[in-house]
Amino acid sequence: MRYFRLLVAGNAISAYGSYLNMVALNVFVYDVTHSALAAGVFMAVRLVSGVASGFVSGRLVSTFDRKRLMVGADVCQGTALVVLLLAPDGARVALLYGLALVTGCCSTLSQVALRSSVPEIVGAEHRTRANGLLVTGRSIAMIAGFASAGVVVAGLGYTFAFTLDALTFAVSATVLLLLPIRTRAAASGPAGGESAEGGAEPAGGTRLLVRAVGPVLLAMIAVRAVDGLGSSSHNVALPVYSSMLDPAHPATFVSQFWATWAIGNLVTQQVLTVLTRRSGRTPGERAFALGACVMSACFILVFCSLPTLAAIAVALVAGGADGFTEVVYVSRLQTAPDEQRGRLFGLSASAENGGFGLGMLVSGALMESFTPLTVVAWLHGVAIVLCLALLGWLVVRGRRQVPRELPADGAERLPRTAAPEGSGR
Repeated sequence: MRYFRLLVAGNAISAYGSYLNMVALNVFVYDVTHSALAAGVFMAVRLVSGVASGFVSGRLVSTFDRKRLMVGADVCQGTALVVLLLAPDGARVALLYGLALVTGCCSTLSQVALRSSVPEIVGAEHRTRANGLLVTGRSIAMIAGFASAGVVVAGLGYTFAFTLDALTFAVSATVLLLLPIRTRAAASGPAGGESAEGGAEPAGGTRLLVRAVGPVLLAMIAVRAVDGLGSSSHNVALPVYSSMLDPAHPATFVSQFWATWAIGNLVTQQVLTVLTRRSGRTPGERAFALGACVMSACFILVFCSLPTLAAIAVALVAGGADGFTEVVYVSRLQTAPDEQRGRLFGLSASAENGGFGLGMLVSGALMESFTPLTVVAWLHGVAIVLCLALLGWLVVRGRRQVPRELPADGAERLPRTAAPEGSGR
């Protein structure tokens, strides 16, 4: 885990730069073009490229060395920023859309490669703890990036912000290059006898993957896609709701919410790590479905004009449930065989990005006619219905299959065979 902690630190540094630039670039596009449409197209290119990249990333991660792919993704994003910085003013508009394309594709590729590699880097028995560290690092980076974006851009300018982001990618790539980690199972390799480091694409396409992974994992991926739909709604609605609460200080509630959300997320990661280590059990699919229900319900409650203390408590629970479901979800997908894992996470990335992108469009349109509470309740309500359906199906399915490896409470345990813990079945 010592090497993995260094990887987490490098990943968090890169994530900080990405979140900082998420704000800086969106504002920069508008300043350069003076067009809200151009800013919207920039965001759309970034989202669409991320969705499309999921399927391609799954193939790349299943065929080539994952560590090199992650390094390459960081180098490409950093290089694209440097090109933008050095370009003359007249060429920057066109380059901005190229940067959106590179960022969307490379960020998805890096995420798919990293998630697929975790069980091989730390061992299957430590994957839940490792995923918790990754979520913790990214949560801290998100809060720091969003919180400092305004200060950095206003006080130091776009050039400094873009340069800082390019440097964070350089740090992440350097850390990855120096770490002696293995990102693929020793006996794993593409079908047809090629080595694990590349040469041939694994046998079977997405259709065969869908048949191989089974209905439970597909249902969980569907839930994550709908969760993305709900997440986009509260991201769109929070600034509007915050302005309604305090028109003189429209950023106050948003800042307080995300800070509290982050605390809940961080605390939950620590508690989950301790409980997993002591019990030897990893929460399973039922825990994922229940956690997703709690998360969506809390995000709806946030917009119900609660008293301050109640709003803080709800935000804490929302952050905790958000982090919990992500760790459980990623850990469950990581139980898939190494030769399937890359494509599985590629499919997941496309589903999550697609749900979030669609939700941004739907939420933006609905906010023109309805209140923030109504919009968030509708979209997160869809997620709750799907989660309850999944939970009910898992309970019925579990009763029909008892006795099996999975205990009655739905949690994963170390199986009696030599297979990795947390088979989820």
